[in-house]
Amino acid sequence: MFNEIYKRIKEYDNIVIARHIGVDPDALCSSLALRDSIKLTFPNKNVIAVGSGSQKFNKVGSIDKYTTLDDALLIVLDTPDKKRVDTAIVDLFKYKIKIDHHPFIEKFCDIEYIDDNKSSTCEIIMELLKKVDLECNETIAGLLFLGVASDSNRFLFNTCTSNTFKLVSEYMDKYNFDLEELYPKIYSRPMNEVRLQGYISLNMKITDNGVGYAIIDNDTQVEYKVDSAAAGNMINNFNFIEEAPIWVTVTEDVRNAFFRISVRSRGITVNKVCEKYNGGGHIHAAGARVKNLDEAMNLINDLDKLLGEMKNDN
Repeated sequence: MFNEIYKRIKEYDNIVIARHIGVDPDALCSSLALRDSIKLTFPNKNVIAVGSGSQKFNKVGSIDKYTTLDDALLIVLDTPDKKRVDTAIVDLFKYKIKIDHHPFIEKFCDIEYIDDNKSSTCEIIMELLKKVDLECNETIAGLLFLGVASDSNRFLFNTCTSNTFKLVSEYMDKYNFDLEELYPKIYSRPMNEVRLQGYISLNMKITDNGVGYAIIDNDTQVEYKVDSAAAGNMINNFNFIEEAPIWVTVTEDVRNAFFRISVRSRGITVNKVCEKYNGGGHIHAAGARVKNLDEAMNLINDLDKLLGEMKNDN
């Protein structure tokens, strides 16, 4: 299928690369890396990577302003369903390609390359660049490394396989990117975010069956001078709470009038619960967007019931 993807990239002079709403490093890095690789290989093509930005990741690279391109190819990365595509209007494009590592939800592209056994979409793009005639350089390789490292929580998750480490090793040998230069682009944080993490630690509650959750309302965000994405982006920092095999952050987004929910677990399937609340994601890492705190608490209660049922079964 990589050859068919490459054939379509060669065919179109105008290419738009999109990814999911609520950007994370894997979605951003895969978009920028593929854009820059295509432009490096085909300098005369018009290639843009689009989507809403995030102040937290502005050191990673710059996205492009969305413009309507005639007779354009759309490549959607790291996004399992059409409703979560950021900025680009999928149905306006003549031909569409999806490259993703989330579990399948719906088909909305002409070519769909999905491998939910991969650590990240960046790992898939690493394989794509190896197997077809798309160029790479130190900057592109560094972006792909950041996406893999971030989505695997710095290689802690079981989604990292021997193939993941082989690919990363090959790219490090060939392109010699600097880890100490790369990591701060996604892991350095201002003191106000460090203090927010302390607030979450102090205010996290744990349900009877072991769901840890923290609610970060707009007043708290104003007090700590953070945006609504900040709490969700630090969800993995609470991976090692013994009493909470599932942990959740609920963040108010006043601007868009919803609450952003991030859910993580150790070995427990949580994406099915999130799908009931206009969300979804990976088996052990998922999220949702709800209209109010009552809905958020309903989701948390469903996770608590899930844990309770598991305890009873055991």
